[in-house]
Amino acid sequence: MTVVFWIALASLGAWAVLAFAWGRFWLCDQRLDGTAPDPPAWPAVTAVVPARDEADVIERTVGSLLRQDYPGDFRVVVVDDESRDGTGTVVQRLAERLGASARLRVVRTAPRPAGWVGKMWAVETGVAEATAGLSGEGPPWLWLTDADVEHSPRSLRRLVAVGEAEGLDLVSLMVRLHCRSAWERLLVPMFVYGFMTVYPFARVNDPRARTAAAAGGCMLVRRSALAAGGGIAAIRDAIIDDCALGAMLKRRGRIWLGLTTTERSIRPYGGLGPIWRMVARSAYTQLRHSPWWLAGTLIGLLLLYVVPPVTALLCPVHGDRAAAAVALGAWLLMAATWVPTLALYEQPPLLALALPIAGTLYAAMTLDSARRHWMGQGATWKGRPAAGRVVSS
Repeated sequence: MTVVFWIALASLGAWAVLAFAWGRFWLCDQRLDGTAPDPPAWPAVTAVVPARDEADVIERTVGSLLRQDYPGDFRVVVVDDESRDGTGTVVQRLAERLGASARLRVVRTAPRPAGWVGKMWAVETGVAEATAGLSGEGPPWLWLTDADVEHSPRSLRRLVAVGEAEGLDLVSLMVRLHCRSAWERLLVPMFVYGFMTVYPFARVNDPRARTAAAAGGCMLVRRSALAAGGGIAAIRDAIIDDCALGAMLKRRGRIWLGLTTTERSIRPYGGLGPIWRMVARSAYTQLRHSPWWLAGTLIGLLLLYVVPPVTALLCPVHGDRAAAAVALGAWLLMAATWVPTLALYEQPPLLALALPIAGTLYAAMTLDSARRHWMGQGATWKGRPAAGRVVSS
């Protein structure tokens, strides 16, 4: 048995653990099935939409909120987060045109206090506006959603129904990301797959498991649970704020996270550059800025994504046919676990064989994230630096 064989066997063993003993993460089976019964009375809900320089998409996304087929009282608060492109003006004109001024409010953030990440200060501003002057009464639910997410008309009904029926404190959906260009087709499904690998949704939804997460594009939050956990102020400095919120709420109650194809992010990534910057912005933060976590992650990614194809394809060089056969098995098992995510994004199954390329690129993005941190560049979003921390889940 050669060293090459043992390395290939380690890779196959790692993929066997992921495929068969890691919370069914790759099956993409956590979905809202629409079978939750209607509540006896539909509770009031207020949507909070932080928006920074979203003038090109905000009319379409806020319009999808105003078109919700929801029987209860429903209002929308859009927070203009120091936009430079007239985002707030676009929303105000939309409200006037649709005659929705009574249920659509636009507020602008005050100067950000020290210690707050920009988006969290915008969410805090929106939550404060939604609950201004309230004590025990007011909207039992807050719907936190991103300004680039377009919702289907029955989205809120389905979220509230399952939240009320199952006594949840958080109902979150990983919205379908934009996936049309060649780079998007390769890397966007990998982004979702990677997220599910780190946070297996079945474990997130299991009250007995410690794993907790949420997806920031769509989060229905019980207001009383948020207040009991310390409110948005409790995660004011969290860069990966959605997972921090999920962890905070799961410590006190039950949460649920699933996939959807009807709620979509309409902002295109385009080429490799925007996707690279999105990942590099927070990857090292997820690793708690630890060189040891970084080294372990990179070694793990190389073992998972590089060893199988390299060992299988370079058999004529190293001459170990047994190692090549084991590596090929790891490659095929790897590809099989990616097929459901590709199906979610309507991509051909054969693309699964390219998962090693996507995995290697994500390893490079993670290393670049660390490089940016070491060079003092830090995390930025739309031209604004955000100093913060990651909250363990």
